Amino acid sequence: MSSPPPLAGGAQGPDALRPLLAATLDALRDGAAARNGPLPAGGPAAVTDRLRAAAEPLLPERGTGPETALRTLVHALAEGAADPADPLCAAHLHCPPLAVATAADLAASALNPSMDSWDQAPAASALEALVTRALAALVHPEADALVTTGGTESNQLALLLARETRAPTGSGGPPRLVVGVNAHHSLARAAWLLGLPAPVTVPAPSGTLDPTALGHTLTDLTAAGHTVLVAATAGTTDAGLIDPLDTIADLCATHGARLHVDAAYGAGLLFSDSRRTLLRGIERAHTVTLDLHKLGWQPAAAGLLAVRDPRDLAALTHRADYLNADDDTDAGLPDLLGRSLRTTRRPDVLKIAVTLKALGRHGIGALVDQVCDQARRFADLVRAHPRFQLYDTPAISTVLFRPRDADDTDIAHLRRKLLTDGTAVLGRADLGGRRWLKATLLNPHTRADDLAALLDLATPAPERPEGTTPR
Repeated sequence: MSSPPPLAGGAQGPDALRPLLAATLDALRDGAAARNGPLPAGGPAAVTDRLRAAAEPLLPERGTGPETALRTLVHALAEGAADPADPLCAAHLHCPPLAVATAADLAASALNPSMDSWDQAPAASALEALVTRALAALVHPEADALVTTGGTESNQLALLLARETRAPTGSGGPPRLVVGVNAHHSLARAAWLLGLPAPVTVPAPSGTLDPTALGHTLTDLTAAGHTVLVAATAGTTDAGLIDPLDTIADLCATHGARLHVDAAYGAGLLFSDSRRTLLRGIERAHTVTLDLHKLGWQPAAAGLLAVRDPRDLAALTHRADYLNADDDTDAGLPDLLGRSLRTTRRPDVLKIAVTLKALGRHGIGALVDQVCDQARRFADLVRAHPRFQLYDTPAISTVLFRPRDADDTDIAHLRRKLLTDGTAVLGRADLGGRRWLKATLLNPHTRADDLAALLDLATPAPERPEGTTPR
């Protein structure tokens, strides 16, 4: 009878991993070389056909062995990837992860602690407590934070805590959620998931929530006896805009409303000495969503929810004798079950901790400043180009622009052509009654010539000199 395959953990784990890592890294390199661009050419059908040819059969009667399986499938995935490390892959809030964070994530996978009870994650649970408090202190000195899978889970938790922690005024009934039309879709889904009324939507005519309209809405809702949760945004998905947080916090204080700030994108500005003032007022929020797999350069997932008053987290308290029996807790074993709505969960905190220690606040802040400065430079290129129109000076690192002679249909077609050709990944946004191309710059290694190439690729084809094929 043959021996079982080696394990990743234990004293022998590193020796078992070493040759497999070599095969994996070779496959990543060769797959990226075969792709030769920001994403695979040919569109969905061609990508699926190539992947199927490499992957099948996926459940053979007899396996190929680990190195062959790794080389085949990792190569196929890398060749068919949209690679955020390519400067021309700039559509989404999808960052290229730092090498140091990715290496730490490997250690987390090898050790495989489960963050639902102390006896499964002794050191990881202690590390999580240290890291969450350190990051929460960027928002408010007395805050705590929970690790989440990202903005969607964080926003859901923020609504749950608002529902379970009644505001001091109002009827005490379920809170009415108030959002701007610029808010992330996950807030409306969270209200639906939690059985709350549909959100009350406030206009955002300039792309950010209108405080005057919010004031009228709060007056009407509180007069009707409702408790209210206002969700502001620091870094909208479409244009990276930041709501006037301090003014919104004033209105919430006046009307006794609870404030949540969805800063999944913008929270990275807290690391920057020069840009953290853009988030003035965020420290007044009851809860704040942060995503470090955006302006934090972490492999997904790396989300957090900061909670200004840690006592609010008592609403998540839950008992399961096999995980947090009362006598174990009384004896001093930490209770982890109230730190998440999930049970089994990865130690995503390790990669975050390694990155914080390796780079420090100033190092991460420098990366934030680099990509924000890149966005300003790209906006300057657009502004100076006679064939393009710029939406506005970027607030963070998102630039909206469009060819002057193109209509909305042309812009959608241009974006899909770039995807099919495999030459660039640009996003799209409908704002101000028009459609825009969207470049979200999150790669600190992007150079000036990359920005020029990106704009060249977005130039309508008939105006390009004959015989030229931009990368």
